[in-house]
Amino acid sequence: MIYPAIDLYKGRSVRLYQGSFDEVTVVNPDPVSQAKTFAAAGLRSVHIVDLDGARSGLPVNDTVIQSIRMQTDLMIEVGGGIRTLAQIERYLALGVQRVVLGSVAVDSPELVATAIAMYGAQRIVVGIDGKEEQVAVHGWESTTNVTFDDLIAKMVTLGVRNFIVTDVSKDGTLSGPNTTLLTRLQTTFTTANVIASGGVSTIDDVIALQASGIQDVVIGRALFDGSIQLKDLVAMTKMG
Repeated sequence: MIYPAIDLYKGRSVRLYQGSFDEVTVVNPDPVSQAKTFAAAGLRSVHIVDLDGARSGLPVNDTVIQSIRMQTDLMIEVGGGIRTLAQIERYLALGVQRVVLGSVAVDSPELVATAIAMYGAQRIVVGIDGKEEQVAVHGWESTTNVTFDDLIAKMVTLGVRNFIVTDVSKDGTLSGPNTTLLTRLQTTFTTANVIASGGVSTIDDVIALQASGIQDVVIGRALFDGSIQLKDLVAMTKMG
């Protein structure tokens, strides 16, 4: 599965550089039209992050997300500030297919366990973000002493299967993904599905990731800078 990304900040689609809110680039002031473009091109899914929500711990851009749900038939996964069962249920009730839990996996792993039990491993995804393999939380603004391996190991025991792994130092840089890290995690945790996020800059990056065992990829800035074309992603999706 290939997921084009829409990062929402103050109602607009933006890209951050290495996770910094001081380096925000507006990609599209109308995220709904952006999602429609993905759907019209033939893509089947979209990865949405509520950046305001990630910082505040509350859904902020849910009205935009609801509009995308109502105006496209894309498979939608949403993350950012989802830290309660009520918030999870709210998104699922809107028709979002997959909910991504980030900070709460570190702060309240028991909530993740409850969510998996209630909704299943295909609807509950854990997002693991950080630098130098140390997990970052609360909109990437706080670093923990938890390693990527520690968190995945714990989450696997709770029944989590899908993990979106982001090396924040790569995010928004177009410098290529951290393939070494991603493939090592996939090899170590054989029951997990490691989804690559951050740094993907060319179709060759996607091909290399898939050749190394990483099947699912989130693509952000490369689409908007033009180094990856929508038609090429659609062709790869159809091949899959």
